[in-house]
Amino acid sequence: MPDTAHTQSGLSETGRIADFLELPDECAQPVALARAVAAGLPVQSGEAVRRSVGPQTFEAVIPGATWRRARRTGARLSRETSERLYEFSRVRALIVALYHNDEAAAQRFLERPHAMLGGQTPLALATSSSAGADAVADLLRRAEAGFAA
Repeated sequence: MPDTAHTQSGLSETGRIADFLELPDECAQPVALARAVAAGLPVQSGEAVRRSVGPQTFEAVIPGATWRRARRTGARLSRETSERLYEFSRVRALIVALYHNDEAAAQRFLERPHAMLGGQTPLALATSSSAGADAVADLLRRAEAGFAA
């Protein structure tokens, strides 16, 4: 199991995502992470995200019935479920970095409607599709560069 140090500022974006998902250290490399997502993430990755964000937020990422079935079988998550978990983790890693590892502020940002996201919450948009996750990530990168409020 990797270090659970997603508070370490020295990690790359891919490294922060892999750390948040509690994947092995080699998954901190982009190609290895892509392969892990394509093969199906382990249920433990879902458990790590659920512990971090809480059950209510987690259910917006992975529906309850899907999660219960995955936990019951213990098998790897499906590719589709893995993609959803990855996209959410990618956005969350950006938020946590933007908020200087302040997990509470990051969670508030996820749950608060934002005018630049059409009045949607970042959580709702990021979990709606990969394009929604891209829209939230774009807003975060612009904010980091000083172009968005």
